[in-house]
Amino acid sequence: MVFSHRVAALKPSAIREILKAPSDPETITLAAGNPSPDAFPAAEMAALAAEIFSTNPSGALQYGISEGYTPLRERTRKRVFEKYGAGRDADDLIITSGGQQVVELTAKTLINEGDTVICETPSFIGSLNALRSYGANLVGVPCNGAGMDADGLERALRDHPEAKLIYTIPTFQNPTGEVMPLSSRIRLLELAAQYGTVVLEDDPYRELRYGGEAIPPIKALDTDGRVIYAGSFSKIIAPGIRLGYALAQKELIAKMTAAKQVSDVHSNLFFQILVERYMAEYDIDAHIGKCRALYKIRRDTMDAALQKYMPDARWIVPEGGLFLWVKLPGGRDGTEFCRSAKEKKVMAVPGSAFLPDENGASDAIRLNFSLPTPKQIEIGVERLGSNL
Repeated sequence: MVFSHRVAALKPSAIREILKAPSDPETITLAAGNPSPDAFPAAEMAALAAEIFSTNPSGALQYGISEGYTPLRERTRKRVFEKYGAGRDADDLIITSGGQQVVELTAKTLINEGDTVICETPSFIGSLNALRSYGANLVGVPCNGAGMDADGLERALRDHPEAKLIYTIPTFQNPTGEVMPLSSRIRLLELAAQYGTVVLEDDPYRELRYGGEAIPPIKALDTDGRVIYAGSFSKIIAPGIRLGYALAQKELIAKMTAAKQVSDVHSNLFFQILVERYMAEYDIDAHIGKCRALYKIRRDTMDAALQKYMPDARWIVPEGGLFLWVKLPGGRDGTEFCRSAKEKKVMAVPGSAFLPDENGASDAIRLNFSLPTPKQIEIGVERLGSNL
């Protein structure tokens, strides 16, 4: 079989492959990025679903418009503006099949083969693969404990002034959990304007804050339509609904809409209607508050377990998000560590999976605390500690 140049070198997501592994009831998975099922508003959505199918089944089961269900688009845009301060009159919003599709549509719309994309290193593997699939030349800028290093970004732009895109996860970065301070967000925008570069701000974890003060998204600082804002309902409602959104200038959203039409026509209409009804009839902020309380307990449980069982490792306790980024003692290779940990019936993701350089090595691992129970977290970290 001769594959296209676009996919010939593309590798499957290490995380998705881990989740496909045969289920062993004794194996504890700290590798996923899944929200907890305990956080899903299942009862409320079941009641709404029954009502939708009894009163308007054809509306939920028929084709919809590619931009998305209009009431959901309007409600989402209003909420993003009122809560985050993001969005101007020149912007529009499209509902996508998860936040991941925003990255893919951005790449399809803006990136030609060989174009340079500047991103954080490490960064989310799903986004890196989406960019790679369009032939992007990925240039990594290290995270410095506070997101993408601003001086490193300036050097990267100086070396690659032709860069088409800056991809960043500035709030509770995946996988590190770091938060970019306001000063760095302002500087990033200034550098993007100086070099004529578009910014893709991936922001799925913003509402999962457990401490500290919220920082405005980069999109809220955007006055010239340079920022594409990617949001998601996966982490605050449920990931299986596959609903996200892009907020960007109208001209770009129009092109993304055309690109989406040849991809999946439109996102799942039933779930769009369901989510809009849920937001209209229930207090979504109260629901998010419950999610925060649940995940804060699990984050603190993982931090305590790491102190107990892996005291020589290094990590920063994130103020939000779903992950801890753990540097192994003695510079031990994360890939080898995760491979041997699997023999002890615990799974983690090696840091190398998140590098723009696919041949790079890392002494870090990413641990997820949202999906496992506190008891599983304790046992899982103990097993990891015994693997050192």
